[in-house]
Amino acid sequence: MSLIHQSVKRVMTTSVVALTACFALLSTTASAEEKVYRLKLAETWGPNFPIFGDATKNMAAMAEKMSNGRLQIRIDSANKHKAPLGVFDMVKSGQYDLGHSASYYWKGKVPNTLYFTSMPFGMTAPEQYAWFYHGGGMELMEKVYEPHNMLSFPGGNTDIQMGGWFQKEINSLEDLKGLKMRIPGFAGEVLAELGAKPTNIAPGELYTSLERRTIDALEWVGPSLDLRMGFHKIAPYYYTGWHEPATELQFLVNKRTWEKLPEDLREILRVAMRTAAYDMYAQSVHESGKNWVSIKTEYPNVKVKDFPPEVIKALREANGRLLAEHAAQDPLAKEIQESQANYLKDVRQWTDISMRAYLNNEAQ
Repeated sequence: MSLIHQSVKRVMTTSVVALTACFALLSTTASAEEKVYRLKLAETWGPNFPIFGDATKNMAAMAEKMSNGRLQIRIDSANKHKAPLGVFDMVKSGQYDLGHSASYYWKGKVPNTLYFTSMPFGMTAPEQYAWFYHGGGMELMEKVYEPHNMLSFPGGNTDIQMGGWFQKEINSLEDLKGLKMRIPGFAGEVLAELGAKPTNIAPGELYTSLERRTIDALEWVGPSLDLRMGFHKIAPYYYTGWHEPATELQFLVNKRTWEKLPEDLREILRVAMRTAAYDMYAQSVHESGKNWVSIKTEYPNVKVKDFPPEVIKALREANGRLLAEHAAQDPLAKEIQESQANYLKDVRQWTDISMRAYLNNEAQ
């Protein structure tokens, strides 16, 4: 064989090897892009639960559509996994990839989780969203959840919540003594400071507990969800809110699951969660407005009340004492509290001169 023929053969062999490697790389890339990731989500709510359940369904549908079917999320409601208040543990352990619940449900396990749902006398929903995404809230939430192998993202806001349904009228601080009330989060600690007996009960058990007098009062959400729960049939007094001015639910994500997702699917999931969360906020405002009209026109016997000034004053003072105690015991709690307080101090000035001023002017 001539030298020329040998050179040509070597070139052809090299080219074939190179082309084979190139096709293999392209095949691998295409395969990675076409791989379907199937995730499981556990939610605290029952099947087809309105508004809250809509948020998870909307998120899953958006994620699947934006990923062209590469990201598929199965939703298991409380009737399926049987642990409505066990979502934290199930996502942490990897039994589920995702969860949808409320961060303050975990205060018994990790006290600092409660700051990311809503705090008594705290931020409104627009203020809180601004703090999450532009004021350092997301970074602080990551600090709290990272040691537990999870990420937490805002999961939908109910807007300001009503103060609850009561069997008896609250006329003084004495009426809070021994009061058995379903109320989670920091507000429960505040009421306990004033002699009440707070407890947390899964959503599916609320009506029965109030009807059977296992509890004397409960707070759930507001007109958006309370009306269909039927509380107005068994408790005549409906109090205005102080404890949850901006109740943000959460999407929990197992960190190992997150890290296994390709970068584009992580971004798709992030956008789907954020969009579904904001849409839940808009839906909550819509449903509350519509149902409030129904309460006034169809159920005129419901007595809407404000807590007496002395009660609000005592609640505010107890809230301040407990916050100081938490901050003294935990540097991270102090960091979160200071972040929220400093942000609220600034942003509330704008709320006052914009929203509050507009509403006052409009009412004249």
